[in-house]
Order: sequence, then structure tokens, then C-alpha cells
Amino acid sequence: MKNIIRDVLITLVIAVVIFLGLRAVVQSFDVDGPSMEPNFLTGERVLVNKLVYRLHPPQRGDVIIFVSPHAGQGDLIKRVMGLPGESVDIRNGTVYIHKTDGQVVALTEPYITSPARNNFTGTTIPEGQYFVLGDNRNVADDSRYGWLVPKQNIIGKAWLLTWPPHDWGLAANYHFAQ
Repeated sequence: MKNIIRDVLITLVIAVVIFLGLRAVVQSFDVDGPSMEPNFLTGERVLVNKLVYRLHPPQRGDVIIFVSPHAGQGDLIKRVMGLPGESVDIRNGTVYIHKTDGQVVALTEPYITSPARNNFTGTTIPEGQYFVLGDNRNVADDSRYGWLVPKQNIIGKAWLLTWPPHDWGLAANYHFAQ
């Protein structure tokens, strides 16, 4: 009887350790709202990699989940466009990145179906902050409205779509040539 109790306790401890370990590196996020359409739709569920940004900083094109800058609004999902030290402009629907070396790069964004109608001129992004945009540019509340995402507010990178089952697969992160 002692061996059975000991085995059950060991199994429970292992299960708890595995559960807590997974919660430390993976989190589920429910998409709510049209700001990332057509790539992420309301009702979809995304697994978030919470470990990746401990290994390297966010990259342009990463889809991140972060704490909303608006009190009481919960977590948001957007795409990283501007990195620390850069600035972002949008002219005639095209996003331009003013890099730290003075180079200006026009981004090609094949994942966008409706480019921004309004132009935007940004300022230099401070260290430890990121400029984010929604993929559905004409309805998204994003960094064009005066807020940036501090690195400490980033929960993680969208990794895997898990719901609904017919959408199962890797999240729509995009890798720009640096």
C-alpha cells in the first residue's frame, strides 16, 4: 500500500511540474476583433511562445501578444514593424522604415489585403520599445495612435493556430529581409 501511495504522489508531482513548466513557456490567446484580419480572425485560438524573446529580441514581422496600453482592455495581438532606434512612416499605403544607419526601406507586405488609407509620420522609437501595426490597417488601434509596446509588456510570439481545427498550423509571422 505504501508503494502505491508513493507512486501516485510521484506521478502527481511530475504532472504538476510538467503543467507549470508548460505554462511558463506556452500560453493560449483568443483572437477578438478585426484588427489582424485576414490573417487572424475573431474566435481563433493561438498558442503563444513565451520563451522566444528571452533568447532574442522581437523581429520585424513577428506577430506578438502583449499587454494592452489601454487600462482594462486585456491582451492584444499585432505585428512588430518598427524596432528601437528606427522610425516608421506610412505613405500611400506603403510602410517605410527609417533604419538607424540612415537607410530608408519600403516594406513589401504580401499579408496585407487593404493598405492604410491615411499617411503617418512617426518619431524615433526609444530603446526597449516597439512600433506595432494591425494587419487590417484601416480598423486597427495600433502604434499610429500614439503608443508603443515596451519589451516588458510583450507576453510572447504567436506560434501556432489551434482553433478552429481547420485553421490548425503555424501563425502568420512574416520574415523581412534585414
